[in-house]
Amino acid sequence: MTAIKHALQRDIFTPNDERLLSIVNVCKAGKKKKNCFLCATVTTERPVQVKMVKVKKSDKGDFYKRQIAWALRDLAVVDAKDAIKENPEFDLHFEKIYKWVASSTAEKNAFISCIWKLNQRYLRKKIDFVNVSSQLLEESVPSGENQSVTGGDEEVVDVYQELNAREEQDIEIMMEGCECAISNAEAFAERLSRELQVLDGANIQSIMASEKQVNILMKLLDEALKEVDQIELKLSSYEEMLQSVKEQMDQISESNHLIHLSNTNNVKLLSEIEFLVNHMDLAKGHIKALQEGDLSSSRGIEACTNAADALLQCMNVALRPGHDMLQAVKQQQQRFSDLREQFARRLASHLNNVFVQQGHDQSSTLAQHSVELALPNHHPFHRDLLRYAKLMEWLKNTDYGKYEGLTKNYMDYLSRLYEREIKDFFEVAKIKMTGTTKESKKFATLPRKESAVKQETESLHGSSGKLTGSTSSLNKLSVQSSGNRRSQSSSLLDMGNMSASDLDVADRTKFDKTEAEDLDGGTLSRQHNAGVPPPVSSEKDMIRQMMIKIFRCIEPELNNLIALGDKIDSFNSLYMLVKMSHHVWTAQNVDPASFLSTTLGNVLVTVKRNFDKCISNQIRQMEEVKISKKSKVGILPFVAEFEEFAGLAESIFKNAERRGDLDKAYTKLIRGVFVNVEKVANESQKTPRDVVMMENFHHIFATLSRLKISCLEAEKKEAKQKYTDHLQSYVIYSLGQPLEKLNHFFEGVEARVAQGIREEEVSYQLAFNKQELRKVIKEYPGKEVKKGLDNLYKKVDKHLCEEENLLQVVWHSMQDEFIRQYKHFEGLIARCYPGSGVTMEFTIQDILDYCSSIAQSH
Repeated sequence: MTAIKHALQRDIFTPNDERLLSIVNVCKAGKKKKNCFLCATVTTERPVQVKMVKVKKSDKGDFYKRQIAWALRDLAVVDAKDAIKENPEFDLHFEKIYKWVASSTAEKNAFISCIWKLNQRYLRKKIDFVNVSSQLLEESVPSGENQSVTGGDEEVVDVYQELNAREEQDIEIMMEGCECAISNAEAFAERLSRELQVLDGANIQSIMASEKQVNILMKLLDEALKEVDQIELKLSSYEEMLQSVKEQMDQISESNHLIHLSNTNNVKLLSEIEFLVNHMDLAKGHIKALQEGDLSSSRGIEACTNAADALLQCMNVALRPGHDMLQAVKQQQQRFSDLREQFARRLASHLNNVFVQQGHDQSSTLAQHSVELALPNHHPFHRDLLRYAKLMEWLKNTDYGKYEGLTKNYMDYLSRLYEREIKDFFEVAKIKMTGTTKESKKFATLPRKESAVKQETESLHGSSGKLTGSTSSLNKLSVQSSGNRRSQSSSLLDMGNMSASDLDVADRTKFDKTEAEDLDGGTLSRQHNAGVPPPVSSEKDMIRQMMIKIFRCIEPELNNLIALGDKIDSFNSLYMLVKMSHHVWTAQNVDPASFLSTTLGNVLVTVKRNFDKCISNQIRQMEEVKISKKSKVGILPFVAEFEEFAGLAESIFKNAERRGDLDKAYTKLIRGVFVNVEKVANESQKTPRDVVMMENFHHIFATLSRLKISCLEAEKKEAKQKYTDHLQSYVIYSLGQPLEKLNHFFEGVEARVAQGIREEEVSYQLAFNKQELRKVIKEYPGKEVKKGLDNLYKKVDKHLCEEENLLQVVWHSMQDEFIRQYKHFEGLIARCYPGSGVTMEFTIQDILDYCSSIAQSH
C-alpha cells in the first residue's frame, strides 16, 4: 500500500498541489467491478481545502487516473455499519449515499479515523460518525514531539533521544565501577535496580522532609492550571473567530471561481452561436436559384451551380459535439435536405430532357460529311453538356442514385445516336471500298505503279472520358503513272472471288486512303461526354465502361470493314497493320488503359491475324505452283511476287512501329522462296536445274540488293552464293568438253604421269607419242571450234529466259572456262613434249574472236 500511496502522490496529487493523508482500497457494494481507491487529501496552499478523491486504474492498467472528487465539507454522515464487529463495509453520505466495501477492516478504520481528525482540525461543521468505535474517535494531539499527522492516519511515534556527553560519561563511570557490567548483564541490572530502590527511598524521605515546599508547589500548580484553562478558553474563542473568517474566505474564493466560470461559458456560447450562424446560413439568392433557377441558360446554370456548392458546404459543415442536439440545427438541416432533394429532382428531369433531345437529333447526317468520310460534328452537344459538368459532380456527391439514373439514360440515348451514325459511316466507307474494287476490275490491265509513303502525325488528347484529337491522313500513298504492264503470272493471292492480280497498286492506294479516312474519322475524337477529368482510377474505369456501352458498335464495325478490305485484297492487311499499329501506339501514349487504346488494340489483333494469314497463303501458294513441262521455266511466279510484296511492304512499312512483324514475315517468305525454287528446279524437265537455280537466285539477289532489307542480309549473301555456284555448275556442265578427243588424249597423259612416268618421258609411250598428238590436234581446226561454240551459244540461249538477261554473263563465263581448258592443254604439251614444235591450230585470240563474233551475230 505504501508503494501505491507513493505512486498516487507523485502522479496524481503532487501536480495538483495536494498532499495525500490516507488511502483505502474499495469497491462498490453489491457490484463486481475493478477496485478503486478513496483518498483523503489537503491542499498545500492556504486556505487549506480538504477533499476526498476517487482514483481508478486506466483500462490498460498502466497508470492511475482521477475520476471524481468531493469536498469534505459536503460530507454529512460516515456510517461504519458496526461499531463492535469487524465489518469492511461503510457508507459516505454526500448529496447521495455511496456504499463501499474496503479490502480490509483495518484500512477502513484507519481511513475513518483520518476523516474524523481532519473534521476536527479543519471543518467548523461537524460530521456525524455512526456505528464507529469510540477508540477511533480520539482527539488528535495538536503538535508535539511524540505525535504527528503523517501521510496516512495520525499515530504516536516514540522519539529517540540521543545521550549527551555528560550522560555518556556517567554511564561509563558506573560501568567501570561494576566488574560484571559487560560479562554479566543480569547481575549488573540487579545492582542497578538495588541502587535505584535506594535512591527512590532517599527521594521519598527527601519529599516527606520537604512537605511544606510540596504544598506550596502544588498550590502554584493549581493556580497555573487555572491560568491554563483561561488561556485555553481565549484560544478557543480565537479559533472560532478564525474559523469563521476562514469559511468566509472560502466562500469568497468559490464565488470568484463561479464568476470566472460563468464568463468563460458566456464566451464559449457566443463562439458556438457565431459558428452556427456563419456556417449554416444559406443566402436567399441561393435558395431562390435552387428552387426557380433557369437550367437552360448559361447565367442560370452558373447561379444554380454556385447555389448548389453553397448548399453542399452548409450540409457538410463539421458540427461540434452537441450541435446535432439543438432543435434549430435539426430544423436547418431538414431544410437543407428538402432543398437538395427538390433541386436534384429538377436537375435530373432537365438533363433527361436534354439527353432525349440529343439522342433523337437528326440535324446532322453522314450524307453531309460523306465527301471527307468523317462522323458528324457534335461540338454543340458537347458545349451544351459541359455547362452541367459541375452540377453533375454535385449530384454525384449528394444523390448518387439520381446520378446513376442520369448516367444510364445518357448512355442509352447517346448510344442510339452514335450507333446510327457509326453504322452509316461504315456503310459509306464500305461503298467507297467496293467501288474501288469495281474500278480495279475494270482497269485490271493498267500497270502497277511504284508507291511512296508519306506519314503525318496524329494527336490524341484524353480528358474526362472525352477524347479530342486532330485527325490527319496517315501513310497516304502518292501514285505515279507507269507504262509497264503488270505481269499476270504474279497472281498468288486468291481471296474469295477476287485475286491480287486483279488489284492495281493504285487501287490499293485508294483503299489505303479510304481506310486512313475511316480510322481518322472514327477514332472517337468527337466523343460525347460531359464528365470531368477523373482523378482516380475508379472513375477512369467508370468512364471506360460508359464508353464501351455508348460506342459498343465501333469494334464490330471496324472488324467488318477490315474483313471486307482483306477479302478485296489480302495485301490490304499490310496497310491496315501499319495504320492500326500507329493508331494504337498513339492512343497508348496518351493512356494505355483508355477505351480507344483497348478497342484499337483488339482490332489490331484481327489485323495482325489477317497479315499472318496473308503470309501463310503466299507460302502455301508457293508450294502449290505448277510449272509447264513444254516451256522453259524462267523467273518463277512466286519469286516475282516476293519482289512485288517486298517493294510494296517497304514503301508501306517505312518508319512504321510494327517493322518487327514485317521482318518476321520476310524471314518466313524468303525461306519459302528458297525451298520452293529448289523444289521447282529439281522437278523441271525442259530447263536444266542449274539454270532455274541460277536465274531465280540472281533475281532474288538483285531484289534484296535493290531494296536493302537489313534483316535479309544473310539471305542476300546466300542467294548470291547459290547464283554463283549454279552459274559455274551450268557453265561447266554445258560447255563440257568441246575438244573431246584432245581432252581424252590428255587425260591418258595425266594418267601415265600419275602412275609414275616422268612428264618428259610420256612421248615415248606408243599411244601418246608425238604422231598421235598431231593426229588428234588436226581434228580440231579453228573452223570446227567456231562451229561448236556457235551451237553451244544457241543451246544456252534456249535455256535462259529473256527477263533476267543472263545470256552474256553465262557466255562470258563459258569463254573463260574454254580458255582455261586451252591453257591447260598448252601447259601439258610444253611439259610432256618439249622441243617437239607441236601447237594447237587456233590461239587464245582466235577463241576470243570466235566468242565475240558469235555473240554479235545473235
